[in-house]
Amino acid sequence: MNLKSGRIEGFERYSQFESVKEFNTHVEMWLAVKKQEFSKGELVGLKRLVRFSAKVPGVCNAKIGTLLKAINEEYQGNGISRSTFKRMIIKAKDLGILAIYETERKNGSQSSNLYSFQRFPQSEPPKVKKLDQPKETNNLLKTNNQKNNKRNEAPIELDYTFVCDQVPQAFVQAVKYFFSDAKTIEEYWHMVQIAAFRFECDKNTEEILAIAIQSFKQLVRKLKSNKTVVKPIAFFYGILINKIKEFYLGQLFENQCESKPFRYVLESGEVMYYDWLNA
Repeated sequence: MNLKSGRIEGFERYSQFESVKEFNTHVEMWLAVKKQEFSKGELVGLKRLVRFSAKVPGVCNAKIGTLLKAINEEYQGNGISRSTFKRMIIKAKDLGILAIYETERKNGSQSSNLYSFQRFPQSEPPKVKKLDQPKETNNLLKTNNQKNNKRNEAPIELDYTFVCDQVPQAFVQAVKYFFSDAKTIEEYWHMVQIAAFRFECDKNTEEILAIAIQSFKQLVRKLKSNKTVVKPIAFFYGILINKIKEFYLGQLFENQCESKPFRYVLESGEVMYYDWLNA
C-alpha cells in the first residue's frame, strides 16, 4: 500500500537522524567514497536534494519539478534536466544512499516520491557467535568430509601486499607493522578520506597523507602506553579530525591574508562564500 501524501512533518518516522548536523555528517561520508559514481550534473541534483531534506533531517517529499526549478534559479538558467535528476536518484538508491517510497493523493492518484537518506554503514568488528555443538554421528567419513568443507570455506586473509592502489604506499608502509591485513589498512585510509572531505581538504593530498601517518603514529603511542582503547579506528579518526581541522584553519588564515573568498558549508547543506576583501 502506498503512502498518503502530506506535509513533510508527517514523515518524521522515516528519518534516521537525530539532527541536521548528524545527517550532514553521514552525507559527507557517503560522498567521500561514492562521489565518483555521479556525474557533475547528478551531484548538483543530489546536493539540492540534501538541502531540501533539512526540515526533517534526511527526508524529502518535494516534487522533482520544484527541485529542478530551484537548481535552475541558482545556476541562472543553466540547471540540469529531469532525466539527469532521475539517473541520480536511481544511482543513489542502488548505492544504498537513498530509500524511495511512492506516495498517493486522497483520490488514489500518484503524488511525489518520498526520499529517505540512509545512514552511512560504520565499520564494526565482527561479533563472536556461539557455535552449536556438532551432532554425534557414527559415519566417520561424513564427519571428516564436513571438517574438510569447513576448512575450504574459511576466508583467506590477504596481507598488506593486496591493498588497493587508492591507498598511498607510504601509508601502507606505516600501518602494516601493526595491522598487516589489507582490509584493515583500507578501512583506516577510508577514515582519512572521510575526515579530509569534511574539511574540503581532499585535494591537499601530500599534506593529508603526512597528517594521516602522524595521526596513526599517535594512535600507536596510545596503544603502547598500556591504556585501553576500545575502538582504535575510532580513536584514530578523532586524532585525524583535530589535526585536519588545525590544517584547515591554517588555510583559512592564509585565505584571509590574501583576501581570497572562502567556501564553507552551513548545517543546512547550503554552500556559502565569504569574501574577506569586500566584507
